[in-house]
Amino acid sequence: METSPNYLMVTLQLLGALGLLIYGMRMMSDALQKMAGPQLRHILAKMTTNRVTGMLTGTLVTCAVQSSSATTVMTVSFVSAGLLTLSQAISVIMGANIGTTLTAWIMSLGYNVDLTNVVFPSFMLGIILIYMKRHRYLGDFLFGTAFLFLSLVMLSSTGKSMDLEHNESLIAFFASFDTSSHLTILAFLAIGTLITCIVQSSAAVMAITILLCSTGVLPIYLGIALVMGENIGTTATANLVALGANTQARRAALAHLLFNVFGVVWVLVVFYPFVDMVCSLVGYKAPAPSASVGVASATASASVSVALAMFHTCFNIINTLILIWFVPQMERVVCWLLPEKEKGAQQEEEFHLQYIQSNLIQTPEIAVLQAQKETSAFAERVGSMFGMVRTLFQETDPKDFSELFRQIEHEEDLSDKMEIGIARYLEQVSDGHLSDDTKQKIRQMLREISELESIGDACYKLARTMERKQESGKAFTAHQAERLQTLMTLCDQALTQMQTVMHGHRSERQRVGASAGMHDIRETYRIENDINQLRQQLKAENVRAVNDHEYDYAVGTLFVDMVNELEKLGDYVVNVVEARFRKQ
Repeated sequence: METSPNYLMVTLQLLGALGLLIYGMRMMSDALQKMAGPQLRHILAKMTTNRVTGMLTGTLVTCAVQSSSATTVMTVSFVSAGLLTLSQAISVIMGANIGTTLTAWIMSLGYNVDLTNVVFPSFMLGIILIYMKRHRYLGDFLFGTAFLFLSLVMLSSTGKSMDLEHNESLIAFFASFDTSSHLTILAFLAIGTLITCIVQSSAAVMAITILLCSTGVLPIYLGIALVMGENIGTTATANLVALGANTQARRAALAHLLFNVFGVVWVLVVFYPFVDMVCSLVGYKAPAPSASVGVASATASASVSVALAMFHTCFNIINTLILIWFVPQMERVVCWLLPEKEKGAQQEEEFHLQYIQSNLIQTPEIAVLQAQKETSAFAERVGSMFGMVRTLFQETDPKDFSELFRQIEHEEDLSDKMEIGIARYLEQVSDGHLSDDTKQKIRQMLREISELESIGDACYKLARTMERKQESGKAFTAHQAERLQTLMTLCDQALTQMQTVMHGHRSERQRVGASAGMHDIRETYRIENDINQLRQQLKAENVRAVNDHEYDYAVGTLFVDMVNELEKLGDYVVNVVEARFRKQ
């Protein structure tokens, strides 16, 4: 009874160390992603020309950000945004599974090397860099590293204080399991999967597994079963994130699950010989499955953590080497398991959310990318809406006119919803810790969507003016119609130029130099200047024509209303282009 408070305190220390481990890993990952910035996006998007480069890219990125979940979620996000094909995503995810093995080696290092001397200098240097704003992300990374190492030190010391190797009841509990039975292996595999799904951190479960195995309490075979379960459980993050995404994104997440399930299946077939082979690679002799659980020697304690890390590495590398040649077949399987949904009544409602989903927010860079893609789609939508307005202007059949007007009215309503949807998404992103550059991007993007919505409003007002003309029975003269067509053509050119900028061929501009970018915005200014000059001309012509009784005042008023609205539309286009160039 006297030791109960000590056990309670030790348990709290253990949980606290695990919490610190998860926080340290997350802090490291976020800091590295912020340091990499747009380059991380470009690496994933550009270095996936074939399955091998895709796999290597996934490996390198995961090693860099120290989180296979982060890489997988990024990959799912890029598939959702249309930046990666499904086959490219599958190869990247395979590489992410190899890259995550580095985490297991870091865990193993913590149990074999005294990291105390590294922790406090990392804290000191980290806080200095954080206050030096220019290097604050590097400081965050060092802080995360220090927390990670400190948690490993705490876990190691807590494990020793728990004296598990002399806890007869715990030893007897694990000894009661028949490690020579595949049913036992399957049971511990399921436990590892479940715990990883709950805590959403394979690193934490790996740390506990190493702790139990290094004390000799948990047999190596059961520990490896837990490790296999962690590989399946870690896929839960991407699959949960993809639930609200499009079909392609859900297929990518499912491919991650199938990859690990396939690996577990073939390992189970050759489980005991494979484990013995892996253990022999690191000089650890695994006890016979039927052997009793006992106290581990110091040497065995050090070797078993290395054996677990080696198994994790061999498992993922061999699994990737097998499946990398079957990416097309995996793609067909996930497409068969998750077929495209038939387009129903909700199609139009979902269109404006095709690139962004709130549950896909992981890092500011990914979020900004998603919002940029959605904003570009918004620009396409208002451009298409203006095309409807031009068609409406030439429509003479009352029934067709009424139907097209209703379509424009519906498009205007959807443009309002798109503005609100993107704005809310950016507000969620703004709740995080953002760099000054990302804050600026978000501010400019909010301006973009506001101006794009104004273009939608201008299109609707033009349609309303035409409806008023239709109801009044008035008609424009041939000269008026011709001049309005000329003005609409200029606005159409401006919208086309805006869409070119919004789709942002930024990499092309960088290849050919800044002059190409300046040409884009100068072309927009040139079109706007032509619109303004034509507007002044038309207004002057209208005054003269009304005075000369070429048409009545009511027709002149409708004509000027359309001219003014088209000129405003041109102004909104310029505002969008300026916002995009300031952001870049």
